[in-house]
Amino acid sequence: MSRVAAIRGAITAEANTKDEILMRTEELLSEIAAENRLAPEDIISIIFTATRDLDAAFPAEAARNLGWLETPLLDAVEISVPGSLPRTIRVLVHINTREDRFKPQHVYLRDAAQLRPDLEW
Repeated sequence: MSRVAAIRGAITAEANTKDEILMRTEELLSEIAAENRLAPEDIISIIFTATRDLDAAFPAEAARNLGWLETPLLDAVEISVPGSLPRTIRVLVHINTREDRFKPQHVYLRDAAQLRPDLEW
């Protein structure tokens, strides 16, 4: 029997350019897939959010670049909160798993690692 699980992650970009946004999002997705031993068919859907200062590309395009062609994707813009981390891309990856006690390996890279100091990155 399979069940649904969710994996969170975030990464920061150096600049608001299409290449940088896609490169960093691909880095994040690749690390999430590797850490959780995911195949594209395990992924149900992915929600992407980006801070308002990243508008040069849709982060979801990175999943297509990785070959995740059948995965439903959604891009959204985050609300502006004073003091929030700039140039940040976040993901919420929904997966199917057959593991009874699946423990998601959440991934926070670059400056986004400070959002989850409890994780070792």
